[in-house]
Amino acid sequence: MNVDIHESWKPYLEVEFGKPYFKDLVSFIKTEYKSQTCYPPGKQIFNAFNHCHFNDVKVVIIGQDPYHGPKQANGLCFSVNDGIAHPPSLINIFKEIETDLGIPYPKSGNLMRWADQGVLLLNATLTVRAHQAGSHQKRGWETFTDAIIKTISENKENIVFLLWGGYAKQKVRLINANKHNILTSGHPSPLSANRGYWFGNKHFSKTNSLLEQVSQTPVQW
Repeated sequence: MNVDIHESWKPYLEVEFGKPYFKDLVSFIKTEYKSQTCYPPGKQIFNAFNHCHFNDVKVVIIGQDPYHGPKQANGLCFSVNDGIAHPPSLINIFKEIETDLGIPYPKSGNLMRWADQGVLLLNATLTVRAHQAGSHQKRGWETFTDAIIKTISENKENIVFLLWGGYAKQKVRLINANKHNILTSGHPSPLSANRGYWFGNKHFSKTNSLLEQVSQTPVQW
């Protein structure tokens, strides 16, 4: 695994790259990708950072694990490649956007267009074995992605953090609530959404309102 990450992140993350846990993680991932089918493709592992440069980050959405089906994962949480059927959580995200902002349901589930506008779509774990959810958890990725959340919190201001579901909400401890905005709700998965914990959260209009209050360009969701 090459740490193919955009230059803008390197000054903040080089300390992490030198730590023993990260070297162990790289070794593990290299072995996994050689011996197993893993997702996303190697060149897309750091896609979230390559499409959303450090200086451009204004919104952070935290996911848990990449999709583990063929051709789904592209390195951005909740996102799938063009032409791939939308997974249930993504369907519910788009439905909420439609209700909240009146934006028609899109054909493509590729969220690269969000990343390019400064939305960091960060999975806690950046890789997974095919058809084995959670198979690369607790190998070091969470330590790395926690460091990223902390780094953003410490070095930037007025970021909107969207924490959906119990797992993402645990990350609140890494964020300075005095200088950032934190919006929480249930997860967009059908289990949570059908219980009334997702729909109606209006996170997309609320995010844009918070961005406009600090003279940032709203996101074209």
